[in-house]
Amino acid sequence: MLSTLIQFIRDHYSTEAFIPLHAPVFRGNEKAYVAETIDSTFVSSVGRFVDRFEHDIAIYTDSQQAVATVNGTAALHIALKLAGVEQGDYVITQPLTFVATCNAITYCGATPIFVDVDLNTLGLSPSALASWLEEHAYRDDQGQCRHRKGHAAIRACVPMHTFGHPVDLDGIVSVCQRWGISLVEDAAESLGSFYRGQHTGTFGLLGALSFNGNKLMTTGGGGMILAGKELAQHAKYLTTTAKRPHTYEYVHDELGYNYRLPNLNAALGCAQLEQVEVFITEKRQLAAAYAACLRGSEFQFVTEPEGCRSNYWLNAVICENKQQRDELLNVTNGQGVMTRPIWQLMNRLPMFTNAPAGDLSCALWLEARVVNLPSSIKAAEVETHA
Repeated sequence: MLSTLIQFIRDHYSTEAFIPLHAPVFRGNEKAYVAETIDSTFVSSVGRFVDRFEHDIAIYTDSQQAVATVNGTAALHIALKLAGVEQGDYVITQPLTFVATCNAITYCGATPIFVDVDLNTLGLSPSALASWLEEHAYRDDQGQCRHRKGHAAIRACVPMHTFGHPVDLDGIVSVCQRWGISLVEDAAESLGSFYRGQHTGTFGLLGALSFNGNKLMTTGGGGMILAGKELAQHAKYLTTTAKRPHTYEYVHDELGYNYRLPNLNAALGCAQLEQVEVFITEKRQLAAAYAACLRGSEFQFVTEPEGCRSNYWLNAVICENKQQRDELLNVTNGQGVMTRPIWQLMNRLPMFTNAPAGDLSCALWLEARVVNLPSSIKAAEVETHA
């Protein structure tokens, strides 16, 4: 099967050269918009493309407002601060995620709590979340959720939509509401993914997107906070060094962050967003082709959860065991076709080995078996419109 899979990938990309896991594609107005930004001299965080990009993302995701940041980690960091996460708090998340999820929690002085994932979504499991809370948490007289051991506040829950596949949001929202925990969605990988017709990142108090160079669409580096009007205004203030408007004085009255997205990057994002539905159509076509190629083989192709539309950011297969996983990785990479294993579980990393964790059986099972396949959009020319 491996030779068949490798030939399928080479045929799809029509090349015998090295095939990366995910490369950006620029085939629309990217050069024109970036050139316009350079000509205007407004290349930093002030410029019309920043405002336009925030507006267009808010419209696309049907979020009340959107605030652009320098990267997705910064977006999640500020989202957590706005959710009230403070030094000494706990934040529940999944162990099967990119390290940025846990880094952002730690930037707030909080500690992650690792709860298991579901096999069908690869994301945080509502049933595991509910079980862990029943065993380890309580709500005090003010309704604050607290850890039974030490009584620290469990302030927020951060599910991550793995490879663009939405988690079971109905279940997670229900559990968070029952326990009085703020939901902050790590939607870094799921731009264009919808759960029962609603865009990911808009179910909780706040959401965070990423536009890194390897994402569905890119601004080079960049992120976005999705939030209601009041929180979004505070987010824009905090990410602009908490500077109050004044004709000439520098007035800062809160600890702020230099997290704003430059106009140069936003120009790239505006051009990419114009093509995002075309990108998703092509990604979904590739996913369907992978599924057909692998049907009946020893590899289980990861498909979108029922009732969802996934962007299929990274295509993935589940191998029968770790030995088969390692063989797939070795053979494909040895022949110039880039594949990658899923992340090492966060609770294994030295920074988080002391963090609380529940039964992580599903996450451990997936860690030993999941492999990502090349998922780039082909760089064919298409007609675009401003």
